[in-house]
Amino acid sequence: MFSLQNKIAVVTGGGSGIGKAISALFAKQGATVHILELTEESSKIAVDEITAEGGKVFAHACNVASHEAVVATFEKIGAINILVNNAGIAHIGKVDTTPEADFDRIMNVNVKGVYNCLFAAIPQLRKSNGGVVVNMASIAAWVGIPDRFAYSTAKGAVMAMTLSVAKDYLNENIRCNSISPARVHTPFVDGFISKTYPGKEAEVFEKLSKSQPIGRMGKPDEVAALALFLCSDEAGFITGCDYPIDGGFIKLNN
Repeated sequence: MFSLQNKIAVVTGGGSGIGKAISALFAKQGATVHILELTEESSKIAVDEITAEGGKVFAHACNVASHEAVVATFEKIGAINILVNNAGIAHIGKVDTTPEADFDRIMNVNVKGVYNCLFAAIPQLRKSNGGVVVNMASIAAWVGIPDRFAYSTAKGAVMAMTLSVAKDYLNENIRCNSISPARVHTPFVDGFISKTYPGKEAEVFEKLSKSQPIGRMGKPDEVAALALFLCSDEAGFITGCDYPIDGGFIKLNN
Protein backbone atom coordinates (compact mmCIF):
# COMPACT_ATOMS: atom_id res chain seq x y z
CA MET A 1 0.00 0.00 0.00
CA PHE A 2 0.90 3.68 -0.42
CA SER A 3 3.39 2.98 -3.20
CA LEU A 4 4.72 5.92 -5.20
CA GLN A 5 6.60 3.71 -7.64
CA ASN A 6 7.24 5.48 -10.96
CA LYS A 7 5.87 8.76 -9.58
CA ILE A 8 7.71 12.06 -9.92
CA ALA A 9 7.30 14.37 -6.94
CA VAL A 10 8.33 17.97 -6.29
CA VAL A 11 8.75 18.99 -2.64
CA THR A 12 9.41 22.66 -1.94
CA GLY A 13 11.45 23.31 1.17
CA GLY A 14 12.34 19.64 1.03
CA GLY A 15 15.81 20.00 2.50
CA SER A 16 14.95 20.25 6.18
CA GLY A 17 12.30 19.65 8.81
CA ILE A 18 8.92 18.44 7.59
CA GLY A 19 9.95 18.81 3.95
CA LYS A 20 12.99 16.60 4.46
CA ALA A 21 10.87 13.91 6.11
CA ILE A 22 8.41 14.03 3.21
CA SER A 23 11.20 13.85 0.63
CA ALA A 24 12.80 10.86 2.35
CA LEU A 25 9.54 8.94 2.77
CA PHE A 26 8.41 9.59 -0.79
CA ALA A 27 11.76 8.36 -2.11
CA LYS A 28 11.55 5.29 0.12
CA GLN A 29 8.14 4.53 -1.37
CA GLY A 30 9.54 4.64 -4.89
CA ALA A 31 9.10 8.22 -6.09
CA THR A 32 11.73 10.24 -7.88
CA VAL A 33 11.92 13.34 -5.70
CA HIS A 34 12.86 16.85 -6.80
CA ILE A 35 13.69 19.11 -3.86
CA LEU A 36 13.37 22.88 -4.27
CA GLU A 37 15.41 24.95 -1.83
CA LEU A 38 16.80 28.47 -1.88
CA THR A 39 20.27 27.00 -2.45
CA GLU A 40 21.45 23.51 -3.44
CA GLU A 41 23.58 23.50 -0.30
CA SER A 42 20.36 23.62 1.76
CA SER A 43 19.36 20.29 0.21
CA LYS A 44 22.72 18.55 0.60
CA ILE A 45 22.06 16.63 3.81
CA ALA A 46 18.65 15.44 2.58
CA VAL A 47 20.04 14.45 -0.82
CA ASP A 48 22.97 12.57 0.73
CA GLU A 49 20.74 10.67 3.15
CA ILE A 50 18.16 9.75 0.51
CA THR A 51 20.84 8.67 -1.95
CA ALA A 52 22.52 6.55 0.72
CA GLU A 53 19.22 4.71 1.17
CA GLY A 54 19.00 4.03 -2.54
CA GLY A 55 16.43 6.71 -3.31
CA LYS A 56 16.22 8.86 -6.41
CA VAL A 57 16.50 12.56 -5.62
CA PHE A 58 17.51 15.79 -7.34
CA ALA A 59 18.10 19.22 -5.83
CA HIS A 60 17.20 22.53 -7.46
CA ALA A 61 18.18 26.01 -6.26
CA CYS A 62 14.96 27.97 -6.60
CA ASN A 63 13.44 30.92 -4.76
CA VAL A 64 9.73 30.07 -4.70
CA ALA A 65 8.92 33.79 -4.39
CA SER A 66 10.32 34.34 -7.91
CA HIS A 67 7.74 33.57 -10.58
CA GLU A 68 10.33 33.33 -13.34
CA ALA A 69 12.62 31.04 -11.35
CA VAL A 70 9.78 28.70 -10.40
CA VAL A 71 8.43 28.41 -13.94
CA ALA A 72 11.91 27.75 -15.31
CA THR A 73 12.59 25.09 -12.67
CA PHE A 74 9.34 23.23 -13.31
CA GLU A 75 9.91 23.35 -17.06
CA LYS A 76 13.36 21.86 -16.46
CA ILE A 77 11.88 19.05 -14.35
CA GLY A 78 9.10 18.31 -16.83
CA ALA A 79 6.08 16.10 -16.27
CA ILE A 80 5.27 15.41 -12.61
CA ASN A 81 2.69 13.45 -10.62
CA ILE A 82 2.92 15.12 -7.21
CA LEU A 83 3.53 18.61 -5.81
CA VAL A 84 4.01 19.27 -2.11
CA ASN A 85 3.98 22.99 -1.34
CA ASN A 86 5.91 22.90 1.92
CA ALA A 87 8.27 25.90 1.72
CA GLY A 88 7.41 28.63 4.19
CA ILE A 89 8.75 31.10 6.71
CA ALA A 90 7.51 32.27 10.10
CA HIS A 91 6.92 35.64 11.69
CA ILE A 92 6.02 36.80 15.19
CA GLY A 93 3.85 39.87 15.66
CA LYS A 94 0.38 41.36 15.97
CA VAL A 95 -1.05 43.47 13.16
CA ASP A 96 0.25 46.72 14.67
CA THR A 97 3.70 45.27 15.40
CA THR A 98 4.17 43.74 11.94
CA PRO A 99 6.20 46.09 9.72
CA GLU A 100 5.08 46.32 6.11
CA ALA A 101 8.37 44.82 4.92
CA ASP A 102 7.86 41.73 7.11
CA PHE A 103 4.26 41.36 5.98
CA ASP A 104 5.36 41.51 2.34
CA ARG A 105 8.12 38.99 2.99
CA ILE A 106 5.67 36.48 4.48
CA MET A 107 3.19 36.99 1.64
CA ASN A 108 5.90 36.61 -1.01
CA VAL A 109 7.04 33.24 0.28
CA ASN A 110 4.00 31.71 1.97
CA VAL A 111 1.31 32.90 -0.45
CA LYS A 112 2.90 33.97 -3.71
CA GLY A 113 5.35 31.08 -3.43
CA VAL A 114 2.46 28.61 -3.31
CA TYR A 115 0.75 30.39 -6.22
CA ASN A 116 3.96 30.33 -8.26
CA CYS A 117 4.41 26.60 -7.75
CA LEU A 118 0.75 25.84 -8.49
CA PHE A 119 0.93 27.98 -11.63
CA ALA A 120 4.03 26.17 -12.84
CA ALA A 121 2.95 22.69 -11.75
CA ILE A 122 -0.48 22.47 -13.39
CA PRO A 123 0.91 22.18 -16.97
CA GLN A 124 3.37 19.51 -15.77
CA LEU A 125 0.60 17.58 -13.99
CA ARG A 126 -1.45 17.70 -17.18
CA LYS A 127 1.42 15.98 -19.01
CA SER A 128 0.93 13.08 -16.60
CA ASN A 129 -2.86 13.08 -17.10
CA GLY A 130 -3.40 14.42 -13.61
CA GLY A 131 -1.87 14.06 -10.19
CA VAL A 132 -1.93 15.33 -6.63
CA VAL A 133 -1.14 18.56 -4.82
CA VAL A 134 -0.65 18.83 -1.06
CA ASN A 135 -0.32 22.30 0.42
CA MET A 136 1.09 22.84 3.90
CA ALA A 137 -1.36 25.01 5.80
CA SER A 138 -1.45 25.32 9.61
CA ILE A 139 -3.72 25.24 12.62
CA ALA A 140 -3.15 29.01 12.49
CA ALA A 141 -5.68 29.03 9.64
CA TRP A 142 -8.26 27.46 11.96
CA VAL A 143 -7.81 29.16 15.33
CA GLY A 144 -6.41 32.37 16.73
CA ILE A 145 -2.72 32.02 17.58
CA PRO A 146 -1.19 34.87 19.62
CA ASP A 147 1.33 37.07 17.79
CA ARG A 148 1.02 35.31 14.45
CA PHE A 149 -0.94 37.83 12.37
CA ALA A 150 0.98 37.64 9.08
CA TYR A 151 1.64 33.90 9.33
CA SER A 152 -2.03 33.15 10.08
CA THR A 153 -3.13 35.37 7.22
CA ALA A 154 -0.86 33.51 4.82
CA LYS A 155 -1.95 30.06 5.94
CA GLY A 156 -5.59 31.06 5.62
CA ALA A 157 -4.84 31.97 2.03
CA VAL A 158 -3.17 28.60 1.47
CA MET A 159 -6.28 26.81 2.69
CA ALA A 160 -8.47 28.89 0.37
CA MET A 161 -6.15 28.20 -2.59
CA THR A 162 -6.44 24.49 -1.82
CA LEU A 163 -10.22 24.60 -2.18
CA SER A 164 -10.03 26.67 -5.35
CA VAL A 165 -7.55 24.37 -7.07
CA ALA A 166 -9.47 21.26 -6.00
CA LYS A 167 -12.64 22.71 -7.53
CA ASP A 168 -11.11 24.05 -10.74
CA TYR A 169 -9.26 20.89 -11.75
CA LEU A 170 -11.72 18.15 -10.75
CA ASN A 171 -12.28 17.27 -14.40
CA GLU A 172 -8.54 17.08 -15.10
CA ASN A 173 -7.86 14.34 -12.56
CA ILE A 174 -5.91 16.70 -10.30
CA ARG A 175 -6.60 16.35 -6.59
CA CYS A 176 -5.63 19.04 -4.08
CA ASN A 177 -5.64 18.84 -0.29
CA SER A 178 -3.89 20.59 2.58
CA ILE A 179 -2.35 19.60 5.89
CA SER A 180 -2.57 21.77 9.01
CA PRO A 181 0.05 20.84 11.60
CA ALA A 182 0.24 22.17 15.13
CA ARG A 183 3.74 22.54 16.58
CA VAL A 184 6.13 20.03 15.08
CA HIS A 185 9.58 19.46 16.59
CA THR A 186 12.07 20.53 13.92
CA PRO A 187 15.49 22.19 14.01
CA PHE A 188 13.65 25.46 13.31
CA VAL A 189 11.77 25.15 16.60
CA ASP A 190 14.98 24.47 18.53
CA GLY A 191 16.65 27.46 16.90
CA PHE A 192 13.67 29.72 17.58
CA ILE A 193 13.60 28.76 21.27
CA SER A 194 17.34 29.20 21.81
CA LYS A 195 17.34 32.56 20.05
CA THR A 196 14.22 33.97 21.67
CA TYR A 197 14.48 32.44 25.14
CA PRO A 198 18.19 31.99 25.92
CA GLY A 199 18.76 30.14 29.17
CA LYS A 200 15.13 28.98 29.32
CA GLU A 201 15.21 26.43 26.51
CA ALA A 202 14.01 23.41 28.51
CA GLU A 203 11.24 25.36 30.23
CA VAL A 204 9.90 26.87 26.99
CA PHE A 205 10.19 23.58 25.11
CA GLU A 206 8.04 21.87 27.75
CA LYS A 207 5.48 24.69 27.67
CA LEU A 208 5.21 24.57 23.88
CA SER A 209 4.98 20.79 23.95
CA LYS A 210 2.13 20.85 26.44
CA SER A 211 0.16 23.37 24.38
CA GLN A 212 -0.95 20.33 22.39
CA PRO A 213 -3.51 18.40 24.49
CA ILE A 214 -1.72 15.15 23.60
CA GLY A 215 1.23 16.52 25.61
CA ARG A 216 3.98 16.75 23.00
CA MET A 217 4.91 18.28 19.67
CA GLY A 218 4.39 16.39 16.46
CA LYS A 219 7.18 14.62 14.61
CA PRO A 220 8.14 15.43 11.00
CA ASP A 221 7.75 11.74 10.16
CA GLU A 222 4.12 11.84 11.31
CA VAL A 223 3.32 14.71 8.96
CA ALA A 224 5.19 12.92 6.17
CA ALA A 225 3.07 9.81 6.68
CA LEU A 226 -0.11 11.85 6.23
CA ALA A 227 1.32 13.50 3.10
CA LEU A 228 2.20 10.06 1.72
CA PHE A 229 -1.35 8.84 2.21
CA LEU A 230 -2.87 11.90 0.54
CA CYS A 231 -0.52 11.56 -2.45
CA SER A 232 -1.08 7.84 -2.86
CA ASP A 233 -3.64 6.10 -5.05
CA GLU A 234 -5.37 4.90 -1.87
CA ALA A 235 -6.52 8.50 -1.30
CA GLY A 236 -8.01 8.76 -4.79
CA PHE A 237 -11.46 9.74 -3.44
CA ILE A 238 -10.12 12.65 -1.38
CA THR A 239 -9.89 16.22 -2.68
CA GLY A 240 -10.66 19.69 -1.36
CA CYS A 241 -9.97 18.71 2.25
CA ASP A 242 -7.75 20.04 5.02
CA TYR A 243 -6.27 17.62 7.53
CA PRO A 244 -5.32 18.97 10.96
CA ILE A 245 -2.49 16.95 12.51
CA ASP A 246 -2.39 18.71 15.82
CA GLY A 247 -2.45 16.45 18.88
CA GLY A 248 -5.99 17.67 19.60
CA PHE A 249 -5.10 21.37 19.50
CA ILE A 250 -8.12 22.61 17.54
CA LYS A 251 -10.88 20.53 19.10
CA LEU A 252 -9.61 19.76 22.60
CA ASN A 253 -7.92 23.00 23.72
CA ASN A 254 -10.61 24.38 25.99
